[in-house]
Amino acid sequence: MSAISLKQAVQGYNTATTDILAEQLLANIVRVGQRQTAHFTGVTSIAATFNYTVNAGATPALTGDSGGMILPTFGGSASDNPTFSIVPIEGEDFSKRLLNPMDEGKLTLLLRQYTDIDLALRLMAGEVRIEEQGQERSHLNRPSHTAGYPLFRRIVLHLSSIQDRNHLYVEPLTFVREWTLPVESVTAEGFQALEHEYEVSYDANAKAYRLQKQEEGRLMITNYDPDALTNDERLRLNDVIEHNAPNEIAIDIRPGFPGGEFPIVGKFRLRSFMNVLAFVGRDLTDEPEYDVAPDPRTPPVRENPPHTLELMSSALPILDAEQTAYLNGRHYALKPDTGYPWNRAAFQLLTTLYQMTVVDLPRFNTPAITIAK
Repeated sequence: MSAISLKQAVQGYNTATTDILAEQLLANIVRVGQRQTAHFTGVTSIAATFNYTVNAGATPALTGDSGGMILPTFGGSASDNPTFSIVPIEGEDFSKRLLNPMDEGKLTLLLRQYTDIDLALRLMAGEVRIEEQGQERSHLNRPSHTAGYPLFRRIVLHLSSIQDRNHLYVEPLTFVREWTLPVESVTAEGFQALEHEYEVSYDANAKAYRLQKQEEGRLMITNYDPDALTNDERLRLNDVIEHNAPNEIAIDIRPGFPGGEFPIVGKFRLRSFMNVLAFVGRDLTDEPEYDVAPDPRTPPVRENPPHTLELMSSALPILDAEQTAYLNGRHYALKPDTGYPWNRAAFQLLTTLYQMTVVDLPRFNTPAITIAK
């Protein structure tokens, strides 16, 4: 009985906390979209005590005056007394995580899990800056930016078409740097220290030590394998992009490779998590997204929905919805997908971004689940 109760309790509490997180995210999307204050809380611990009692006895059977039969009786009871610790998630550290732009490491992790790049960038990127005629021009991922928004959508859709053909590379540049040190400038102790950090070789003609070290540079989105370039080419590329901000990701889609019929040179700028919530929330209010046709140079793609994450709003309860929230007298829900599960994947990605953003919650010295017999 204890093992069964433990299994049911763990599954039940897991389902409950997952539903709470989903409802909280939906409510905060609506709040931020309506220019209200977002508020987050978290369950830091669950202490559930299970008590079981069993009793047994005997009683005379109802057989009349001549009967002497004794029947056994059994009884039992069970009680569940959970204790939850709930705290508001606030403070300077958490606020910084909400407001600071996301860095390239988050995008790298997500794309390595086979996340669609158009979905990730439509949610995470606030703009794309493209080199056009020797100048860098900004194109915002905001429906109110009538010139920039359609181009942003067409660029991420084109990248998706390259990803669908398995020719999109989103990896940090790797290269080898070299240095030369005159032999007389290196002591015996210094030489031993260098061997721990560098690959050291001796050039007899120059009477110098040559030092080599492999380094990892900045992230790039390309339609070619950067490792196929020479080391000098990779060094030059990294020298150009290494001064980009941590939330900027370089793009280099070249002619002569898959997708090169639509060349793109520039960089994406990632949003903060709070701006992600605002972007999705305002789709319900004053900045609704709309359909954007692919660039004529882009081959057919699997999905190009008008909305990055589409929600429904109703004065009445929304039936048969997977994720729902109630706020300010209205019901909100994730719109069901028809065909490819884009909307569900977008909400899952939003949940993952929240988990990657939120600080560690304080823990209390209470057992997660205890069972007493």
